[in-house]
Amino acid sequence: MTQTSAPPIGVPAKSPLGPVALTTLLFGAFLPMLSFFIINVALPAIGTDLQATPGELQLVVGSYGIANATLLVVGGRLGDGFGRKRLFMVGLIGFTVTSLLCAIAPTIGVLLAARVLQGATAAAMTPQVLASISSLLTGEHRARALAMFGVVGGAAAALGQILGGVLVEADVFGLGWRAVFLVNVPVGLFAVVAAVKLLPETRADKAQRVDVVGAALLALTLVLLLLPLTEGRPLGWPLWTWLSLAAVVPALALLGLHQHRAEKAQRAPLIPPTVLRLKAMRIGLLLAMAFFTTFGGFMFVFALATQGEAGMSPLEGGLSLLPMAVGFLITSVYGPRLQARYGAGLIVRDWLIQAIGYAVLAVVALALWPDVTPWTLAVPMLIAGFGSGLVMVPLMGVVIGQVPPAQAGLGSGILLTSQQTCLALGAATVGTAYLSLSGTSWGQGGALAAVALAITAISLLMTPVTRQLQ
Repeated sequence: MTQTSAPPIGVPAKSPLGPVALTTLLFGAFLPMLSFFIINVALPAIGTDLQATPGELQLVVGSYGIANATLLVVGGRLGDGFGRKRLFMVGLIGFTVTSLLCAIAPTIGVLLAARVLQGATAAAMTPQVLASISSLLTGEHRARALAMFGVVGGAAAALGQILGGVLVEADVFGLGWRAVFLVNVPVGLFAVVAAVKLLPETRADKAQRVDVVGAALLALTLVLLLLPLTEGRPLGWPLWTWLSLAAVVPALALLGLHQHRAEKAQRAPLIPPTVLRLKAMRIGLLLAMAFFTTFGGFMFVFALATQGEAGMSPLEGGLSLLPMAVGFLITSVYGPRLQARYGAGLIVRDWLIQAIGYAVLAVVALALWPDVTPWTLAVPMLIAGFGSGLVMVPLMGVVIGQVPPAQAGLGSGILLTSQQTCLALGAATVGTAYLSLSGTSWGQGGALAAVALAITAISLLMTPVTRQLQ
C-alpha cells in the first residue's frame, strides 16, 4: 500500500482520497484548531473552578500554542521520513489521550502540563494533513482539498467557541468546562478507526534526519518571545520578562546562522533558507503572520469582552460567533471557484472585506456597549467571517504550492508553525493590550473597539503586500 510522494501526472480520474478518507484526514486539522479556540469561552469557568490567575489563564491558551508551534516542523520532517499515515495515527491517538488528561485535571498546574502534551501530539498529526494532500492529489482535487483545509481551520475557530459556550452552559453531568476537552475523545476514537482503514501511507523518497539543534533553537526562541508576553502584564513586568524579550534577537540570529550552515554543509536544516528565499513563500508567510496574529488575538479578547461587561452567558458569547461561522461556511462553498477565477487577487479583495467587517464591529461596540447582543453583532461578524475565510483559503495554496511534493511535510510544517506561533502570539500580545486598555477609562467596550480598529488597519496595510503575489 505504500506510495511514493510523487503524484501522477494530470488530474486523476478518481481521487486517491475519497470523501470519507479526506474528511478523516481533515480531522487532523480540525481538532487541534478546535482545541485552541474552544477553550476561550471556558476560561472564566476554569479560572473560578481551579482558582487560576489571569496570567495562568493566558497560559492555558499560550502553552498549547508554544508546544505546538515548536514541534510542527519536526512533525513534518518525521512524517516525510517515517510515513505520514504512521505519524498521523501517533498524533491522533496522543491527542485523544491528552484531551482526556486535560478534562480530568485537578489543578491549574496539571491542566497546563496536559495542554503542553496536547500541543505536542497535535504537532505530530497536523503537518501530515497538508503533506498527504500535496503528495496524493493533483489538479482540481488538490486545489479543492487545500481550500477545504483553510476553511476547516477557520470554521473550527468560530465553531469552537460556539460549541464551548453550549457545553459550558449545558453543564452536562456537572462537567462544566471539562466537557470542552472530553468532546475530543469520541471524535478522536472515530477518526482513529477511520484512518486505519482508509488512509494510504506516503513518505518522501529520501528520508532526511531531523535537525535536533535547529528544533531546540526554535523552541528556545518561541519560549523567550511568548512566555514574557503572556506573563508580563499580570506579573507587573518583572526584570526577567525584559531580559527574555531582549534575548529573542540573538536566539533568532543563532537559529538563522545554524540553518544557513546546515544547508551549506548539505545537511537537512529544520527551515531551509532556500525555501524561505522563494518570493511567494516569503510574502505568503508575512500575510499568514498578519492574519493569524490578529485573528488569534481577536478570538481571545472577544470571549472575555462578551462574558465581561456585556454580561453574556457562555452560550450567548458563543452564539455571537455564529455569523462568523456562517461566513466560513459560505467560503467553503464558493471559495475554490472564486480562487480559480481570481487567483491571488482574491486575497486583496478579501482583506478589504475583512477590514469593513471589523470597522463596523468597532462602531457597534462604541455605540451600543455594554448593551450588545448576538443580534446586534451579527452583521459585522458575518462580514468579518466571510472576508477572513477567503483570505485563508488561497493563502494555504500559495504557500504550500512553493514546496516540491517530496518536501510536502516540510512546507506544511513551516506554514503551520507560522500559523500556531502567530495564534499564540496574538493571544499574548493582543490579549495583553486589551486587558491593559479595559482596566482604564476605555472599558471593555472601548478596548474591543480598539482591537477591531487595529485589525482593520492591518488588513488595509496587507493589500499592497498581497498584490506582489500577482
